[in-house]
Amino acid sequence: MTNRKSVSVQLLFRKFARKFEAVVFLCKQLLSERNFIYLACVLVGISCALAVIVLKSFAHNVFVFANYVNGFLKFPFFNILLPIIGILLTVFVIRRVLNGELEKGSSKILYAVAKKGGIIPKKQMYAQIITSSLTVGLGGSAGLESPIVITGAAFGSNFAQKYRLSQKDRILLLACGVSAGIGAAFNAPIAGVLFAVEVILTDVSISAFIPIIISGATGALVSKVILSQDVLLSFKNVTEFDYHNTPYYILLGILAGLVSVYHARNFRKVEHFFSKIRSGVYKKALFGASILAILIFIFPSLFGEGYESIKTLSTANPEELLNNTFLEDYKSKQWVLLAFVGIIVLLKAFATGLTLGSGGNGGNFAPSLFVGSYLGFFVAKFMDITNINSHLPVTNFAIVGMAGILSGLFHAPLTAIFLIGEITGGYDLMVPLMMVSSISYAVSKQFEKHSMDVKALADKGEAFTSDKDKNILQSIDFLDLVQTDVKTISLDKSLENLIEYLSSSNQSIIPVLDEKNKLLGIIDFESIRPIVFNQYRIKFTMIKEIISQPKEVIHHDDGMETIMDKFESSNETVLPVTKYGKFFGLISKVEILEAYREKLKEMVIE
Repeated sequence: MTNRKSVSVQLLFRKFARKFEAVVFLCKQLLSERNFIYLACVLVGISCALAVIVLKSFAHNVFVFANYVNGFLKFPFFNILLPIIGILLTVFVIRRVLNGELEKGSSKILYAVAKKGGIIPKKQMYAQIITSSLTVGLGGSAGLESPIVITGAAFGSNFAQKYRLSQKDRILLLACGVSAGIGAAFNAPIAGVLFAVEVILTDVSISAFIPIIISGATGALVSKVILSQDVLLSFKNVTEFDYHNTPYYILLGILAGLVSVYHARNFRKVEHFFSKIRSGVYKKALFGASILAILIFIFPSLFGEGYESIKTLSTANPEELLNNTFLEDYKSKQWVLLAFVGIIVLLKAFATGLTLGSGGNGGNFAPSLFVGSYLGFFVAKFMDITNINSHLPVTNFAIVGMAGILSGLFHAPLTAIFLIGEITGGYDLMVPLMMVSSISYAVSKQFEKHSMDVKALADKGEAFTSDKDKNILQSIDFLDLVQTDVKTISLDKSLENLIEYLSSSNQSIIPVLDEKNKLLGIIDFESIRPIVFNQYRIKFTMIKEIISQPKEVIHHDDGMETIMDKFESSNETVLPVTKYGKFFGLISKVEILEAYREKLKEMVIE
């Protein structure tokens, strides 16, 4: 009987899906192109909001349940078990359900925009929801926002693919999904729009704002209607800005920038450490999750997203953080609480690195807010305890600190400012938010040229940055421009053979290869011109006498910025290309510039 009901539900769902698709296709025929985009961004926004509701509700309910059990046992023993189970289940799902592949981190969206024309695999519409709910929902020390952003981007991208929209509209709907995801996760539509524009679309025209705004507002509206306010991050004890505290906010901005750099670098170190482990995915997951469990047992605030502990810090009783810990008997001592908070600020990077490096799925968006609130609390409380200034509003500093770390880690000061402004329900803190976010961004930028998510991709030329010319170059796949059907010569050939090659080809250089197809050097026609027109020298000159080494060699994995630097430094118009150590072909600077010109016309989002 149960199987029959299950089959009938599936049939009903498929019937509904077919009718829905038919209606959308009809709308596409009846509506103008621009109006259909408006409809699409609403549908994408609703889909993203529903995904957010599922993820957030699950994570919140697990946290409430874990707290209930831990309170009964007096120690967070339950927190040891859940993260291990969650990470192992995540690895199992990735291996068995997702064929061993899962694209983690919002950097994959940047790669899709820069290199794949905004195409994101269909499985990302559900893979992120399943895996991140297991990892973060069961206590992994990471955030749900990055999976939410990827899910939203996947919804937008696949909607565009389904209804055969152009690459321009596909990238636009991808950004709409991102906007809706952030808007729904925080009930902050403006922050969603700014994140999509500031981080995902570094080049965007004013007209593209309208669909992104519609999606952000749609996601936030659906989330507000359905999702309980207890699940969302919100604050109530906010006081007005006092300009006398400006020097302390400046100090917080500087510290936020430095802590952002510390967090990013140590997170990458932990991930890099786990990437080198070859002992099997389950052993690696168990090893990393076990260390994480120990950290969470000692510092329960590291459990899950950590939003509940952020709320605790902003209340009149922040010492409640020490409940169910080894330090509970000392929670009346302010120095103990301060040391506890300070240590957590330093440990969060390692906890998040352990969570993701060992095989879990999540992101650094929530950890950035977590670290920021703890840092802000630490600064204000330190000033209070040392009697430097006992009147600093601790809640305000905890809130503004979130913007500081978010800005420093993601190089997105506008998103940070308006996200916190919307979370607090007003703009009383706009001035300190602007100060701390901008200072943190400036300090972080001094040490890290690119943001946490963009760094690895930008170094390889696989993501867009704020440099428009560089973005266009990075969107070019130079391997498509390589001339592979070129004439080559070996050392055992005669100069007469070379002249035959030159007479039947318009190549300016002839690569010289060995029997394993490795590049030994090149013969430049201009450099051997005196020999070619001298019969005596043709007869008695050997290939090895006229071979020369290219001034630069381009490798198949070089980024476009590196390639153009090599053309510039060599002052050549044609350079050889190698792939995995073997000769691959020749690339012309003229071909690259022509491709650049074509991309320049295509990539303007109207």
